[in-house]
Amino acid sequence: MDSLSDRRSLDGAAVAVVGGGFGGLSTACYLAGAGADVTLLEKNGQLGGRASRLEIDGFRFDMGPSWYLMPDVFERFFGHFDRSPDDYYGLTRLDPHYRIFFKDGDRVDMVPDRAANRRTFESYEPGAGERFEEYLHKSRQNYEIGMEHFVYEDRTSVGDYLDWDVFKNARGLSLLGSMQDHVEKYFEHPKLQQIMQYTLVFLGGAPNNTPALYNLMSHVDFNMGVYYPENGLSGVVDGVVALGEELGVDFRTDWPVSEIRGREGAFAVRSGDGRELFPDYVVSDADYRHTEMDLLPPDKRQYDADYWESRTYAPSAFLLYLGVEGDVDPLEHHTLVLPTDWDAHFERIFDDPSWPEDPAYYLCVPSETDDDVAPEGHSNLFALVPIAAGLEDTPALRSAFRELVLDDIEANTGVALRDRIVVEESFCVNDFTERYNSTRGTALGLAHTLRQTALFRPPHRSSAVEGLYFTGSFTTPGIGVPMCLISGELTAEALAERAAATAGRSG
Repeated sequence: MDSLSDRRSLDGAAVAVVGGGFGGLSTACYLAGAGADVTLLEKNGQLGGRASRLEIDGFRFDMGPSWYLMPDVFERFFGHFDRSPDDYYGLTRLDPHYRIFFKDGDRVDMVPDRAANRRTFESYEPGAGERFEEYLHKSRQNYEIGMEHFVYEDRTSVGDYLDWDVFKNARGLSLLGSMQDHVEKYFEHPKLQQIMQYTLVFLGGAPNNTPALYNLMSHVDFNMGVYYPENGLSGVVDGVVALGEELGVDFRTDWPVSEIRGREGAFAVRSGDGRELFPDYVVSDADYRHTEMDLLPPDKRQYDADYWESRTYAPSAFLLYLGVEGDVDPLEHHTLVLPTDWDAHFERIFDDPSWPEDPAYYLCVPSETDDDVAPEGHSNLFALVPIAAGLEDTPALRSAFRELVLDDIEANTGVALRDRIVVEESFCVNDFTERYNSTRGTALGLAHTLRQTALFRPPHRSSAVEGLYFTGSFTTPGIGVPMCLISGELTAEALAERAAATAGRSG
């Protein structure tokens, strides 16, 4: 990818990037670094997309992603521009990485000390400590091979996989079957299976529909560590934006795009209030379906309504942002609350969409690490419950579910919140749709199912409009902040290759 900045085919090329999530921010930086004249257009008043910030009465919340995983991806991103993450923000490694409350009263911490985690696994099941090491060895192998040969390389067709290099490296990967099939080969105890699969929440899948390849996330978790960036994930957004400004990106907020017309060299990008931009190329980091079905003319779409209806979407979420008097011990910075049998929860997301009666959920308490996110004597936390995309979302349903969640937190963690809340906001299906033009209110994009991974995801380059490109969680490599940063790299590379080819023909 280092060759991108050396290509002069982008010098003077005008590019509009639609959407300021991590995919759009990353693409904008790579293109600007390669000489393009980049303007990024963001619908909302903040950059960062779902990684935006909510500030109320001295409380500061990360509204979306809150886990800093895969630090190597951030180092690679900033390193491309001869910079480092610590040029923009500091990192604190969390200890414990996270705490799990099982709803039978059991509690377990996963910590930076791998030997301690091994002993924890052994305490649940004889021999599980050794198998924990075997599992992590396989996970590391999948991560190293998968990242180098599949994640950082955009293989867009079956033919891209039919070569010796791919075959040779694929033999070392766990490609077949689901995560549930894979984990069951190592651990019988259901709690150990859950610990190894909780990251599926961040991939928008379930144990029975996510490819076994994603066991690589356990290497990310146990071997690479869990960190908190200075000022939260929105602080990372600030860092990437600062880099973009240094590279010359023109960021324009409160610029909702309503229409994309034209083709390579002659695009027109319009807002609803009549503002216009006329770039040579367009990259969309907006919801892929929204871009195709709402921003493009019908004859310029790659996919029809039936295609989008047939997709499996990652969950939406019910989010409750709470500013609370006093402390919230024994909650940790990252806390998971899990039923001992979570099958019913996933069924209510993917098989029988409905509000969960016994939810699995995540609590984030950044005030355990960062004194600046809440006033003195107060705690900052949010609850995130994955729910099915497209669920009916009304004030009455939210109110009832709020009561269920607060009761569940008290019953399973011992933390009573209801009478101490001084700040409260909720965010749910309708808000994802309105704020982010999100299909069916998904919080993440397309799920990483067996049929929606790698070349089965929508492409970076439009096959219907020359000069139109896509980035972000609907494309490869997929969901999550690190994957969206990489998506920006892949999109920029594809656009640069196209520009080089066009320049070659015209020359």
